[in-house]
Amino acid sequence: MGYPLQKEFAMSETVPKPFARWKRWLLEGALFFCILFAIQYWEARDVPRGPAPQFQGILAGGGETSLAAWRAQHPGKPVLLYFWAGWCPICKTVAGSVDAIARDWPVLTVAMQSGAEERVAKFLDEHQRGWPTIVDEDGQITARYRFRGVPAFAVVDAAGDIRFVETGYTSEIGLRLRLWWAKRTAGG
Repeated sequence: MGYPLQKEFAMSETVPKPFARWKRWLLEGALFFCILFAIQYWEARDVPRGPAPQFQGILAGGGETSLAAWRAQHPGKPVLLYFWAGWCPICKTVAGSVDAIARDWPVLTVAMQSGAEERVAKFLDEHQRGWPTIVDEDGQITARYRFRGVPAFAVVDAAGDIRFVETGYTSEIGLRLRLWWAKRTAGG
């Protein structure tokens, strides 16, 4: 006679209620995002705020430019700086997003420790990337921004101030929203 009660008790302990399951998933998801944001904050903790560090360099494919010159070519618009490397697998994942954004917003990229100008130009050509890219063969430009890894992004507003910084994987919509917000709050 005690058998049906034991079976009922055992079943109620092993079958989670739907609400409890969703509650656990939400808690785990919140924990995951907290850890993700903490890691991104930690990686970008030393990146300068305020005026963007100026730099100039050789462009892959020839020529020379600087951040100031690039911003002058796009007055009143925020600029997306994208720091990447040819050896970086996550950079390859976000490359399509950078392509799409470059069709609508000014984008200047920095190829960090990816080789000499000819090698970077060949890489861009092979992967059909039309980004204007400064070659940072020794990592000096990236060091001025104090990024600890790539990919890394900085949104520089029309006044030349760093408004947003991201490291690691970032979505296209996230970058677009940051550029839009930098333009909107600058009154542009």
